[in-house]
Amino acid sequence: MPNDNSNFDKQPLIAHLIELRNRILLSTLIIFIAFLAIIPFSAELYLYISAPIRNLLPNDITMIATEVASPFLTPFKLALISAIFLTMPHSLYQTWAFLAPGLYKKEKIIVVPLFLASIVLFYAGIAFVFYLVFPLIFAFFSNIAPDGISLMPDIRSYLDFVLKLFFAFGISFQVPIGIFILSWTNALDPYKLSSKRPYVIIMCFIVGMLMTPPDVISQIMLAVPTWLLFELGLILGKLISKKNQLTSPSTIAEE
Repeated sequence: MPNDNSNFDKQPLIAHLIELRNRILLSTLIIFIAFLAIIPFSAELYLYISAPIRNLLPNDITMIATEVASPFLTPFKLALISAIFLTMPHSLYQTWAFLAPGLYKKEKIIVVPLFLASIVLFYAGIAFVFYLVFPLIFAFFSNIAPDGISLMPDIRSYLDFVLKLFFAFGISFQVPIGIFILSWTNALDPYKLSSKRPYVIIMCFIVGMLMTPPDVISQIMLAVPTWLLFELGLILGKLISKKNQLTSPSTIAEE
């Protein structure tokens, strides 16, 4: 004889899955709407994104398209990725709204600022690479070109290069958030981690080597901010670790 509570036991899981599906569909719809709004301006957007390298090209040199479909597909791809980046706050909010009912009030107070800080840091990473790293990288590339070789970047290759660095810097700027969360959940001791600083610095340069194109400048420009953000994460982690110790049951019992 089947258990009368079987449907009742399954209903919460089904309800959560339906809610998750609806939030994913809503996020996808918002991305699609943003994409439709951006696509008419995709050519102008590409000109803006390519400005750091076009400004260094001689007057008689332009960017080229080595594939027949590149003049169409490249701005199309840029518009889609831009829509995803621009709607990221909404997508993260949907994630937060799905997880919030399962969090305690104290956890909600911390998680909301973490979401906001994560968004700000991701955009800060993109701004950092676009306004500071790109001018240095492209000036270096243009100056080391051998005599008789003209720099004529392909529009598709350039976009892939730019998006790779955007993603790499956006993710690397999340280091303080990761350290803070691990310290908050007591999965990481920031004091012990600080003693591993030399290894972390080496790891920052290894990550910079793996996540950036094979040039020294972009690798250093990623490794150094990542290390500085690691130091910021340590400061935040130590602060939350001290707070956890002060509010832990054992500490309260001793008092």
